[in-house]
Amino acid sequence: MPPKKIFRCPWVKEDSELYLTYHDQEWGLPVHKDQKLFEMLCLEGAQSGLSWETILHKRENYRKLFKNFDPTKMSRIKDESLEKILKDPGIVRNRLKVFSVKKNARAFLQVQKEFGSFDRYIWGFVGGKTLHNHFTSMKQVPSQTAQSQAMSKDLKKRGFSFVGPTICYAFMQATGMVNDHLVDCFRYSLIKE
Repeated sequence: MPPKKIFRCPWVKEDSELYLTYHDQEWGLPVHKDQKLFEMLCLEGAQSGLSWETILHKRENYRKLFKNFDPTKMSRIKDESLEKILKDPGIVRNRLKVFSVKKNARAFLQVQKEFGSFDRYIWGFVGGKTLHNHFTSMKQVPSQTAQSQAMSKDLKKRGFSFVGPTICYAFMQATGMVNDHLVDCFRYSLIKE
């Protein structure tokens, strides 16, 4: 008897173990740890204009070079260190994106101070719980929503960069603020439970 076919979201590259693992074990799973939220916000910003697969392949390098996305350490990093990081081929070498991590770390710490945690602040844009969409086709999945637009506007006001509404929506999808697995994807119901 042939093995039962597992249905996944069509954006997943079935021939990429890295992509499969990301989709099957991480994407859309609710994230509430501040440091992980900071990492995902930075990586989504780095991904802007590129494929997510590119960032997945470089993620370990990012973690190493950006002090495991510790916002306190990144807020204190010297510009000279960022200049060195900018030369590393293991990341996306875009000056604005690299320097935005320091800027965003400082803004992130201010949000933590004001709200007690970044988690409390960021999840407030979805009322503190995952919004479960019911999409049957990739054509139905938006690139931004009213929530991601509000998030983007507020983050920018607080001094964050590389947080446009499309980046914010990708961040919301990745961190489980919205469940955008298609309804026939095996992960959809697992996240909805």
